[in-house]
Amino acid sequence: MSNKETYLGDVQDVDGTTVSITLSKDSLTGFVYIDGQGYRAGQIGSFVRIPIGFSSLYGIVSQVGASAAPATKSLSEELGHRWMKIQLIGEAPRTGVFTRGLSQYPTIGDQVHLVSEKELKNIYGQPDRPYFVKIGHISNADSIPALIDVNKLITRHSAVVGTTGSGKSTTVASLINALSDGGRYPSSRIIMLDLHGEYGSALKDRAVTYKIGTPKSNGTAYEKELHIPFWALSFDELCEVSFGEITNEKEKNIVMERIQKCKDLSIAAHPRKGASADTLSVDSPIPFSLHHLWHELFVETFGTYYSNKGGRPIENLAYELDAHGKELKGNSEAGIPPVFKNVKNDKGDEEKINYLPGGSNLGKHLLSLGAKLRIPRYDFLFRPGDWSVGADGAVNRDLDGLLIDWLGTDRPVTILDLSGVPSDILQTTIGALLRLIYEALFWSRNLSQGGKYRPLLVVMEEAHIYLNDDFKGMASKIVQRIVKEGRKYGIGAMIVSQRPSEINPTILSQCGTFFALRLANSADRGHISSALSDNLDGLTNMLPILRTGEAIVLGEAVKLPMRTLITPPSRNARPDSQDPVIYDEAPLDETQHPGGWGIPREEKPNYEELSEAWRSQNSRISRIK
Repeated sequence: MSNKETYLGDVQDVDGTTVSITLSKDSLTGFVYIDGQGYRAGQIGSFVRIPIGFSSLYGIVSQVGASAAPATKSLSEELGHRWMKIQLIGEAPRTGVFTRGLSQYPTIGDQVHLVSEKELKNIYGQPDRPYFVKIGHISNADSIPALIDVNKLITRHSAVVGTTGSGKSTTVASLINALSDGGRYPSSRIIMLDLHGEYGSALKDRAVTYKIGTPKSNGTAYEKELHIPFWALSFDELCEVSFGEITNEKEKNIVMERIQKCKDLSIAAHPRKGASADTLSVDSPIPFSLHHLWHELFVETFGTYYSNKGGRPIENLAYELDAHGKELKGNSEAGIPPVFKNVKNDKGDEEKINYLPGGSNLGKHLLSLGAKLRIPRYDFLFRPGDWSVGADGAVNRDLDGLLIDWLGTDRPVTILDLSGVPSDILQTTIGALLRLIYEALFWSRNLSQGGKYRPLLVVMEEAHIYLNDDFKGMASKIVQRIVKEGRKYGIGAMIVSQRPSEINPTILSQCGTFFALRLANSADRGHISSALSDNLDGLTNMLPILRTGEAIVLGEAVKLPMRTLITPPSRNARPDSQDPVIYDEAPLDETQHPGGWGIPREEKPNYEELSEAWRSQNSRISRIK
């Protein structure tokens, strides 16, 4: 094509990467055809080219009209309102490959040209390259695939943001489908933290899903029970989920010393490779019996004794059951505390009863832990199946079995469904999970299953819940470490959120690639703009008007920022996050259960199963078929 066909105007002002141009009266206007393709000149978000010698600079249109003129009023009045402002983003030799960054700047009078679809195909990349994955197509050019560089996407981290209903979950499912393609990436390894149980059905053909509670039979072996052994947690994590926050240093030191002693006895009874008495710390992932420790501390704290019978606790002398059949000695495995007689300090009484000497002040913390040991919702932590611990530290499966389940299955995706985690320990549980994964790959970085040889992508759904500005949060701390250092050890992060303004800015600023779907909130848009390395206000200002499933992709994994229509998965492979149907004339397909306000009212509605699900805190008791 000739330069005359694509000519727009001339450079009039250069301010860093911001260039103001005047549209020529002879330039193309309205809707025109170039090489059989229709274009509208001056569209926000479209690309322009500035030829300079044997190379060309490329930019994105960010503003059009009188407001795009420079601050110099006389210049603006002289040239009228036909102004355009662009943001420079990269350059390419006449016959070379486009690269981000600039080695030179335009000067006054340089011509500016429209970029045709043919030129964009050369810039956006080649779909036959194995490190590019296709996620959709360019919004205004159906023939140009939207390609993502896998190397940059995973090692430099990414974020998927968009308001509720913008297609965020579907976009994530599409990305995971592309990244877990067994034909192209047979050794891909992805872990998803699924807080609402949305992705198990969407990715059932390529994922193993771990849920809290016994999974119902669904004809597949790829839905299993989630266990997080308490003994694999660090001391601070274990205190948070079991004893609660211990603020008194003396009490904290008591618990620390007792846990250290339990782990010492455990490796003495059951030696484990890599652990020795010299290197063992209170944070080492060594099995020990928390139930027995709780029982011992409970006796020491609440125990009473006969002052004239050798000072033994009443619990060791009491009869087995009271009149109502209650176990007075308690049951450490069931979390049932022992029952002691009340203190009796009458002078001269033969059965004078005092508290056990040397007892601690851990009363409220031990009562809290005892309650958790009895509540089934905490069993995934305190009764973790094959990782449950005997009195001497014996376990059926050790740490390697846990890592095989999470990192070494025969499927590329592991979904950790956290929808059943009690809300009071959710943030700590997520922080512990992420720390376990990070440390496993950190220490194995030079081994065959380490991150350097087989990288890992960690997808964090609903990230604003646990990655907020509270720097004290355990999850926030470990994710900051992952996004800052994970690249060196083969750990990539994908942050998914509907409220990016609530995410710790340190974390968001480390994300090299953004998939920005529709964002209506100005604070959220500002957070995204401030986190981007490019000055692309023109694109980010389009975020409120994006269609459902449409995203602006910016950053290191794409050669150019692009407005993209994401190709959604098939209807039966989408996340379970769609809005309930209020009224629909007919189900979308024969297998869909009809619902909403348009169906006949049931004669005998079943609220019994509703109350059962509520009481058991288990949403899978009954499922519509």
